[in-house]
Amino acid sequence: MRLCSGESSISNQSSDMTSKDSSMFYTVEVGDAQFTILKRYQNLRPIGSGAQGIVCSALDKVTDQHVAIKKLSRPFQNVTHAKRAYREFKLMKLVNHKNIIGLLNAFTPQKSLEEFQDVYLVMELMDANLCQVIQMDLDHERMSYLLYQMLCGIKHLHSAGIIHRDLKPSNIVVKSDCTLKILDFGLARTAGTTFMMTPYVVTRYYRAPEVILGMGYKDNVDIWSVGCIMGEMIRGNVLFPGTDHIDQWNKIIEQLGTPSPDFMRRLQPTVRNYVENRPRYAGYSFERMFPDVLFPADSSEHSKLKASQARDLLSKMLVIDPERRISVDQALMHAYINVWYEETEVHAPAPGPYDHSVDEREHTVEQWKALIYEEVLEYEQTHNTLGLSITPHHNSQAADAIEDGIPEQSANGAVNSYRRIR
Repeated sequence: MRLCSGESSISNQSSDMTSKDSSMFYTVEVGDAQFTILKRYQNLRPIGSGAQGIVCSALDKVTDQHVAIKKLSRPFQNVTHAKRAYREFKLMKLVNHKNIIGLLNAFTPQKSLEEFQDVYLVMELMDANLCQVIQMDLDHERMSYLLYQMLCGIKHLHSAGIIHRDLKPSNIVVKSDCTLKILDFGLARTAGTTFMMTPYVVTRYYRAPEVILGMGYKDNVDIWSVGCIMGEMIRGNVLFPGTDHIDQWNKIIEQLGTPSPDFMRRLQPTVRNYVENRPRYAGYSFERMFPDVLFPADSSEHSKLKASQARDLLSKMLVIDPERRISVDQALMHAYINVWYEETEVHAPAPGPYDHSVDEREHTVEQWKALIYEEVLEYEQTHNTLGLSITPHHNSQAADAIEDGIPEQSANGAVNSYRRIR
């Protein structure tokens, strides 16, 4: 993609967008925000907000489907926001997996680079995030199936060279039929972290030791986060609720024990000095951390879905040393997970390669603004943003099946028991 010549390419493209008419849009107040969106989207309701923008639900009159619309409000207000927005949009266009949130549409109501302020991303609407689900009494089938889907989504990201490093319940969403999707793409490759850094207001409870300690990392950095989420499903509360990186590390070693000298040798000198001078902890056994009383009753349908297998998986995921921690592929083959194994889900076609140079780029806010605008225009020109000539459609049989929690048949004839969360 051009950058230095970006101004001229933008002006040429914007002349092609003269068909964008203000009559295509309308403005509505959603909570404390103002949405200027395409008329195909009606009945907006606020459902959440975050650092990057506000999310609302809406009815797409063209497809007759309920959708989620995320407004990236002034995504170029600073370099950090702009880079994050650009990366998110590029990756959403790239990935295509049932366990990662899909991009249905994207547009801006503004007609020129000079006016450009907002980007709207239209996505599938889900029912709840995992924070809410964790508070429910989940049986082994539901818990195992949710974990299986997390691992499938993570494997798909890894196949594009995207290692998340920041998985957490608030960024994982589910539907009432127990289907799950990962909402975001985690930390950019350059989003390094140092052990002594000033803590930001961000959830770090699920970050792996190698991220907290500023070490190198590999794919199974994301397995630690899945282990933390699984442990929270069982216990009903956060496993390692540190107030900052140092407190986080202390919470981890108090429960899991001080790691081996071999692990210590791989730390940066200043971090190693601190870590080695902490009190030594023996840690607790997983039987003590996760006693049988915390687990649901063993499954009557699947002999492997029981407390002992769940605990065994936890003991392989919650390992401080990544050299000794289970891999994503090994987790997918674990007895507690592989009851759901479906080849087309585990080995879905890899997304196009992600250009990691994006993570290393240093641009001004104005340059990021031009790049984001160019990406949005390119999307508008290559997709049916207005929904012209699409007629509303229902697959009533499939819709009824999902609503009733009936097992859905997969492509190869196998039946996955998609269990309804109540």
